[in-house]
Amino acid sequence: MKGRRATKAEAPILIVGPHSSFFDAVAVFWSNVPCLVNRIENLQLPLFGKYIDYTQPVYVWREDPNSRQNTIQEIKERASSEEEWPQIMVFPEGTCTNRSCLITFKPGAFYPGVPVQPVLIRYNNRTDSFTWTWDGPGALKMLWVTLCQFHNYCELEYLPVYTPNEEEKQDAKLFANNVRQVMADALGVPVADYTYDDCRLMHKAKLKNLPCETGLIEFLNLRQRFGLNLKNVEEELLNHYADIASSDGQINFSGFAKYLGMPESEPALIDLFKLYDKWLTYTVQRIFTTSFGYD
Repeated sequence: MKGRRATKAEAPILIVGPHSSFFDAVAVFWSNVPCLVNRIENLQLPLFGKYIDYTQPVYVWREDPNSRQNTIQEIKERASSEEEWPQIMVFPEGTCTNRSCLITFKPGAFYPGVPVQPVLIRYNNRTDSFTWTWDGPGALKMLWVTLCQFHNYCELEYLPVYTPNEEEKQDAKLFANNVRQVMADALGVPVADYTYDDCRLMHKAKLKNLPCETGLIEFLNLRQRFGLNLKNVEEELLNHYADIASSDGQINFSGFAKYLGMPESEPALIDLFKLYDKWLTYTVQRIFTTSFGYD
């Protein structure tokens, strides 16, 4: 352990990263079991589910937007409460990565606008048996390989408390990005504008043998520039497909750009069109199969 863990009075929220493994639970133990923001699916874990519940976590169902809003409200209440709540520990990336960068921080932990303490996790081992991502070995294999090693090292570094300025208090995303940059500089890694939603998109694409990597960063930039998101793009393209398609059920690139209100000169639009050209075919087939019982 390096640095000093701040008290709740100094920093009600601990921001931990990079999140790469279920072994990151050591941060919970060595930080005197603070309150976690945890996905509700973890309640189903044998033995560990009960232990997690014992810490009085803030549960979130990541697929439900309403659950996310409730989680934010609960974080605000606990962070500002005069009652003896423990510190809240948050892994703001929202999913596991391979520690080569810090992906986009979710802003939920930053909405209260209170000081936070960044906490870094490093695994200084010659063999990496810790990384547990979307595309990699399963939990049991990881556990077995880790236990087969003579030594396993983990380092926790508590960075100085980060106190937001007035602009950051009003803008949770700015606050999150600035804290992420401080942590990335301390780790010596870059930041990357991937999100948990991009992981979901990649995972769904991979299950259907679609190109999982096509245009993900560009898609994120398009979402930010034009106010798009994964949900409304899919809904618009599916529910109103008949409105934008020609009589033969197809749409060309010009029609696609016009419907989304984007210039045809947008570099990422071609990649996005190619991605949905394949994805829409599968999704429309899925809707007919599910709704009407035939292909």
